[in-house]
Amino acid sequence: MLLLSCRQKDMALNINDLDRSIEPGTDFYQYANGGWIKNNPMPPEFSRYGSFDVLSENTAKNLKELIESISETEGDDEKKKIRDFYKTGMDIERIEKMRMEPVQDELNLVDAATDVQQLQNIIFRWQSYGTGILFNFFGAPDRENSEMMLANLYQGGLGLTDVDYYISDDDNSVKIREEYKRYIEKMFSLTGNSESLANNKAVTILDMETRLAKASMTRLERRDPHKTFNKITVDDLIKKTPGINWNNFFLHSGSPEFTEINIGQPLFFKEISDMMSDVPVSDWKVYISWHILNRSSEYLSSEFVNANFNFYGKFLSGKQELQPRWKRVLKSADIALGEVIGKLYVEQFFPPEARERMNKLVSNLRNALVERIVNLEWMSEGTKKEALAKLEKINVKIGYPDKWRDYSDLEISDNDYFQNIIKSSKFNYNYQINKIGKAVDPNEWGMTPQTVNAYYSPSRNEIVFPAGILQPPFFNLKADDAVNYGAIGMVIGHEMTHGFDDKGRMYDKDGNLRDWWTREDAEKFIDRSKVLVQQYDAFLVSDSVYANGKLTLGENIADLGGLNIAYTALKKAWEENPPKGKINGFTPEQRFFLGYAHVWAQNITDEEILRRTREDVHSLGKFRVNGPIAHMTEFYAAFNVSVNDTVYIKPENRAVIW
Repeated sequence: MLLLSCRQKDMALNINDLDRSIEPGTDFYQYANGGWIKNNPMPPEFSRYGSFDVLSENTAKNLKELIESISETEGDDEKKKIRDFYKTGMDIERIEKMRMEPVQDELNLVDAATDVQQLQNIIFRWQSYGTGILFNFFGAPDRENSEMMLANLYQGGLGLTDVDYYISDDDNSVKIREEYKRYIEKMFSLTGNSESLANNKAVTILDMETRLAKASMTRLERRDPHKTFNKITVDDLIKKTPGINWNNFFLHSGSPEFTEINIGQPLFFKEISDMMSDVPVSDWKVYISWHILNRSSEYLSSEFVNANFNFYGKFLSGKQELQPRWKRVLKSADIALGEVIGKLYVEQFFPPEARERMNKLVSNLRNALVERIVNLEWMSEGTKKEALAKLEKINVKIGYPDKWRDYSDLEISDNDYFQNIIKSSKFNYNYQINKIGKAVDPNEWGMTPQTVNAYYSPSRNEIVFPAGILQPPFFNLKADDAVNYGAIGMVIGHEMTHGFDDKGRMYDKDGNLRDWWTREDAEKFIDRSKVLVQQYDAFLVSDSVYANGKLTLGENIADLGGLNIAYTALKKAWEENPPKGKINGFTPEQRFFLGYAHVWAQNITDEEILRRTREDVHSLGKFRVNGPIAHMTEFYAAFNVSVNDTVYIKPENRAVIW
């Protein structure tokens, strides 16, 4: 762990986490975290193991004890739902005995279908289960009128985790496709198919999914909110994609009536409409059966669970062991009953003073960003005025919702885990879909309180910090200001900056997609952002693979902005509460940067490095440390970094954005 015993109250950092053989100016990530990396080998169930994961593990153990403490005689309906869900998930004997029985009736319906319409009805029904087999349907704030919820259609239908895996010819992508094909064959063989038939089905699925992938937007394309906002009338949707019985779909979906809808990827939906007529019914049956089986596999008997893990967990990510069953069931319970569990979690593990301290920190960070915007030399006064108005209107949510969700209509069985998965998925899906056409609920949360994370919502213009992340090493009530501002302070600044990154800046103070920038300021922003794109593109990830500066640009801007804002806020805090000098040999300035760096300490598999470089909009931990600090004069001064050090960037080449 990063923290020492509470008896050593003058220390929030463990000096054993450092690697003194490395100079700070050579590789600050290794200097700050080399000891931690050595002393915290990665458990075999992980593909990445770092500060986030350590905290998530502690939270999971607390939740397990909390759930297992709910007695059989306890009469509270919400607690009974949690207990019964968890108990059915842990009933290994029954789950093993049932094998694939939970999905057999659904697969039989697919086999019995004789035309495309019958198959579409099966796809539509699974959508109502909360599982988009071919595409996704949901409600979200209208990007032109953020106060109202709009219906949305979004691409999907792929078994691999990234579009590029289907269409790229690099060695890694080819290898992934080959292994995916073997995984499909394995799964179909478990259902009783012969080797040759399983092979034929795998070929069919890969052909269909490749066609879908070619019509899909890439991750980089989907980062542009203008490209994924294509609002049309339902009548136009029906005319443009006649191969899909949309009236029947909306009936199955259970959504309220509406007349307008956003089509995230028009080309994709044109393609699946065409495929309904030119792909044989027999191929559609194979495709639908596969996705029902694949989506359900982790809730079936161990042979299906293991096949799923061997591909997605072991091959794609490099994990060596499947997580213990209790962790997997706990994650399912968290998805199914998130705020019910969250209410119990907050009562036991989140002290009121943490919320109070966070409110003050957020206020300090907001004031620091105001100061930085006012003093920006590259931005005009008109754009500054708009930016300040947006910053002032950012809503802040800390710890947990003020109003909890009502789960009273959710029925949980005391003997059927798979049905509990389906029922809870359908319940949560209906909860989301019924928002369409209604006003946005400003009190709603997009994460459960026990989540170890935080987020910024551009359409709501809000930052949210669940109770789960408000613990050491991110937030320590006993730590000095320098460490707290370097850790949770940076997280706060990071989320604020997302409102002004390459994507967030396209939304105004009300969460609408509106250009509030002058043309000159927008061009300056883009030019300054290119500095980060070029820097991260040059980071060598593995062998000949480099980081993707364009894909990770938003997060890199937020990291740099968050670090600058946090440091500015810390200096203002020191005006009221001056630091007391060195602690354990480190100056307050050094402790700020060490507190930041320790947040990203991690061990990671080679497979996960490649996967995240391809799929993740966040940079790898090493680059989240060494990237932004290279643009901060304050870092150079704190650690006496010179022009001869590896991390050094000439002042005129440093990124100055927020």
